Amino acid sequence: MISPNHMASMPVSSVVVLSGAGISAESGVGTFRDNGGLWENHRIEDVATPTAWQKNPELVWNFYQTRRRQLLEVEPNLAHIALSKLEDDVKEFTLITQNVDDLHERGGSTNVFHMHGRLRTLRCEISQKHEERMKKDDLGDDFLLCNCCVEPNRLRPDIVWFGEMPMHLEEIYEAVENCDYFIVIGSSGHVYPAAGLVNIANSCGAKTILVNFDSPANASEFDEIHLGKAGKILPNLVNDWLN
Repeated sequence: MISPNHMASMPVSSVVVLSGAGISAESGVGTFRDNGGLWENHRIEDVATPTAWQKNPELVWNFYQTRRRQLLEVEPNLAHIALSKLEDDVKEFTLITQNVDDLHERGGSTNVFHMHGRLRTLRCEISQKHEERMKKDDLGDDFLLCNCCVEPNRLRPDIVWFGEMPMHLEEIYEAVENCDYFIVIGSSGHVYPAAGLVNIANSCGAKTILVNFDSPANASEFDEIHLGKAGKILPNLVNDWLN
């Protein structure tokens, strides 16, 4: 365990958090992938690749519109709120998330990098500009058009599909390379490059901490491990770190 006053005694400390699907699952957000490798009864290749969008855009669009509507049905949990408290009380804080929901922001976090994209936004296929489109009329089954082009073009889900480059990598690597504490919450340790960030943190001398429901694939890379539901154990951990 970090000693109760350790983090609080280092006002110059920089904290980076990486969150994965586990923290959102505790709010009722489906992880979408079952034991057979399917996402809501769809193959990943059919709904989460650029080729799928080219071959059957209606299927892909409806899949993500369903997920966008589900944002209205879930709320941040105590783990999201605890991270907001941590952000408020340390000098430098960066939250990197693999999740595409908005629960971190709604929980109070502000410095958030969504490396796999966001459900709240859509992206113009031509200009690649992002638009936040969450009004009632934006959540139907029909394709939407952009507001950025003289002749409006179709919008696509603002999601990093398999085979595409994650977002904000330059800022993410810089934050991890310069942090004092690297904390991973609710991540399987299977998806790269996110799963490799702990190795970068270790090589740069950061204290690495894992909070996870069960032991992930890369558990051996962490200095400190706390197993259990993040909503139950993270608030107490944050209180210990800051008091």
